[in-house]
Amino acid sequence: MKKPDHEDSRLFRDSVGEVKPVRHDRVAPVRRPVSTRPKFRELDEAEVLRDLLSDTFEPLEAETGEELLFLRPGIQQRTLKKLRRGLFVLGAELDLHGMTAPVARQAVAEFLHECKRRRVQCARIIHGKGRGSRHRAPVLKQKIGTWLQQRDEVLAYTSARNCDGGTGAIYVLLRRK
Repeated sequence: MKKPDHEDSRLFRDSVGEVKPVRHDRVAPVRRPVSTRPKFRELDEAEVLRDLLSDTFEPLEAETGEELLFLRPGIQQRTLKKLRRGLFVLGAELDLHGMTAPVARQAVAEFLHECKRRRVQCARIIHGKGRGSRHRAPVLKQKIGTWLQQRDEVLAYTSARNCDGGTGAIYVLLRRK
């Protein structure tokens, strides 16, 4: 690289003016104070309170928290814990929304047969929370546990994590033979 001549340097210094050397080229970040108030939780709680106090509140719409849970004898509790945490890869899914109990039972039987044929280890069955039923109560949720316990290929089941449907769906751990 060619060094600038004396005239160019002088013109540059005249146009820039006096300069002060920089000791470092870092800019200190601006730190904003972080609030320790859990504002999203407070907003959620306020919304729940508003809903509870409203004239349109339906107690049956509230989450019951009733978890479906089954572990076949001989299967370790650790396996059930892993299933509850969603640590198994879901290989298949069945959605029972809108089905009557007899149709849903047949669909579950066919679904389990297909899972066995495809050697699926874990599946999710969405039974819903019953909000669309005549009595606005879970009909299929009450029946599906019984149906699954009667099937030898079902090793365990548990209600799904909230991100996968919560108490409106279950993870089913299947025997792969």
